Amino acid sequence: MTARIAYADVEVGTELPARTFPVTRADLVRYAGASGDFNPIHWNERFAREVGLPDVIAHGMFTMAEAARVVTDWAGDPAAVVEYGVRFTNPVVVPNDDTGAEIEVSAKVAAKLDDEARTVRVDLVARSAGQKVLGLSRAVVRLG
Repeated sequence: MTARIAYADVEVGTELPARTFPVTRADLVRYAGASGDFNPIHWNERFAREVGLPDVIAHGMFTMAEAARVVTDWAGDPAAVVEYGVRFTNPVVVPNDDTGAEIEVSAKVAAKLDDEARTVRVDLVARSAGQKVLGLSRAVVRLG
């Protein structure tokens, strides 16, 4: 597969479709099983509070992956993302209720990097409960 977005059709400032991703305790349990990350801060409220957290928190890599979906959905091909990195700035707190939390992600093309390789840098903003949860969130994407 290749990216469905053409490099020539993208300008600096192009906004990607924003998304909101719900996160429940059940999602954290499924992610823990798939990733092998059974740290109790992700499922045990008592333990999370004992170590100074407000409640159970989402896995950082889960949060990072959800944010990346904005880019992969836009590009149309997950393999189009050739580089991706973030800084974790605040946790996504997931209460034990029927609602859980939400991760709100927006993104835009911040730079056209290489005409020959057809790569762009996409900057992402991820927030939960009004707080930025990822900092310096950037992806390099090879377009069609």
